[in-house]
Amino acid sequence: MPTQPLVFHTSPRQVIAWRDGSPVTVRAFLAEVARVAAALPPGGHVFNVCRDRYRFAVSLCAALVTGRISLLPSTHTPEMVRQLASFAPDAFCLHDTADCAIDLPRFRYPAELAETEAPEGKAAVDDDAPFDVPQIDAARVMAYVFTSGSTGAPVPHRKTWGFLVANVKAAAARLGLTDEDGHAHTIIGTVPAQHMYGFESTVLLALIGGLAFSNRQPFYPEDIRSELAAVPQPRVLVTSPIHLRALLASDSALPEAALVLSATAPLAEKLASEAEARLHAPLIEIYGSTETGQVATRRTAKGATWALFDDIRLEARQPARTDDNGAADEGPTMWASGGHVEVPVPMGDALEMLDAQHFLLHGRKKDLINIAGKRTSLAYLNHQLNAIEGVMDGVFFMPDDSAHNSAHGTREGREPVTRLVALVVAPSLDATHLQRALRERIDAAFMPRPLVFVDTLPRNETGKLPHDVLAALVAQHTRGAASASASASPTGKAALSFTIHADHPALPGHFPGHPIVPGVMLLDHAIDAIGAALARPVDGWRLSAAKFLSPAAPGEALDLAFDTQASGSVRFTVRAGERDVASGTLSLTHSATNSQEGPQP
Repeated sequence: MPTQPLVFHTSPRQVIAWRDGSPVTVRAFLAEVARVAAALPPGGHVFNVCRDRYRFAVSLCAALVTGRISLLPSTHTPEMVRQLASFAPDAFCLHDTADCAIDLPRFRYPAELAETEAPEGKAAVDDDAPFDVPQIDAARVMAYVFTSGSTGAPVPHRKTWGFLVANVKAAAARLGLTDEDGHAHTIIGTVPAQHMYGFESTVLLALIGGLAFSNRQPFYPEDIRSELAAVPQPRVLVTSPIHLRALLASDSALPEAALVLSATAPLAEKLASEAEARLHAPLIEIYGSTETGQVATRRTAKGATWALFDDIRLEARQPARTDDNGAADEGPTMWASGGHVEVPVPMGDALEMLDAQHFLLHGRKKDLINIAGKRTSLAYLNHQLNAIEGVMDGVFFMPDDSAHNSAHGTREGREPVTRLVALVVAPSLDATHLQRALRERIDAAFMPRPLVFVDTLPRNETGKLPHDVLAALVAQHTRGAASASASASPTGKAALSFTIHADHPALPGHFPGHPIVPGVMLLDHAIDAIGAALARPVDGWRLSAAKFLSPAAPGEALDLAFDTQASGSVRFTVRAGERDVASGTLSLTHSATNSQEGPQP
């Protein structure tokens, strides 16, 4: 039977890891794998949640050499743990913290084995012992990696040792990470080892590529800078767009790297170029899926085109599936095959082939949206939003049609219209400036209603925004608009839409022959509507800022959008169609603030 070694390093004295700044040789690593393997409790499946990357890697290898299978779900929620227990009743949790509360039989990493001092005069690891690298059956299932299924139940994807070796070898060759000159690269990862990207690019890339890795997972910019400085060149930074953006936000000098890898979300060309300049290294984006592993790369600063690995092929096939209404899926599906991809796999992304080896990525197929006969993708909209100067983070969200329309109402005699929502972190921008910048980049049909300013977005460790978390955040921030709509007038018009009729007594003389709505009337209607929506009395507000951007004509339909800040202030914009008419900020008066806070002790 064909086998592959557990590690691909050629010398027992090679450094395979840096543990809190100290080197660990291959011989010492394998010795610790053997000790942990001997200590593992019964059970054929291991839920490895070790936070320390070195302990995760040792545990992963210990499970492999003893014939156990590692379980690598995308989240560690109680519901996911329950589903893991149902999938593998003999599973136990291997952890390295004192406060682990995962509801499975628990086994703490035996750290004392590595920390025990050697007898005086004898090395902790016998350098004269034979260098024996375990050989693993290539067909052995090493791990199950889970994705979210359409029903919400996790879907397991088995990964054999042979598949993983072939995948990582192809990636190492594409990235030029071979140890031909005796200077192995050291990998620093800001992403967790349990995620497929971190699993492949921070742990397996070191084991199979003959490289070294750091045990730490730096998160904050200063921690990333410190970790880069703590290990020798050549260094590889494995990260994500959200971590890169935070790292580059300051002007502090960065230690040089030899290579930067990014995945989990599309990266803007501008951010990639800045990363290359600041880190003095090429930045390569990785494309793949849980099912296929890594299959393509691109150097983002040089263009949007992706290049497939040499033996990978993409083939367009017409869809055979139908949706709940019996309609066929839109457009062909690309299937990946060849190389390390053992059987053809359908890709969930909208891909445009340029030739046999190159393609463009247009986002997830499920993220393609159609509004008023115009099509785009959420990935494209997110890219345009985050490319605006002053935007620190932002995301578009397409609400569920029924929920959104019941909250926002419909226009008389028309079909319900679903509106996009955008959440944005941009403390230096106001709504008017941001909307103007967006209109220069995207079609008016895709302008968000509402545009919500937030302090932060609830990204997970890999920089992703889980759909259910994002949906809850959108619901929280759009509740004010829903409340206003619930108090709609008998005609069916939402309380946040209004019209100043031509016979209003304030209009004569303003101006003769060309009447326009006075700015004070616009503000009066805005304050009344916002107060009603938020159930706050008008006298609790003061107008702290106002701008009049274009005239509103009598009889013109006007829409009011607003968002509440953490401080309690409210930013609002009045629009006529796609044109901004007025904007402003309402602040709570001192008395209103005190009444909200309640009596002080």
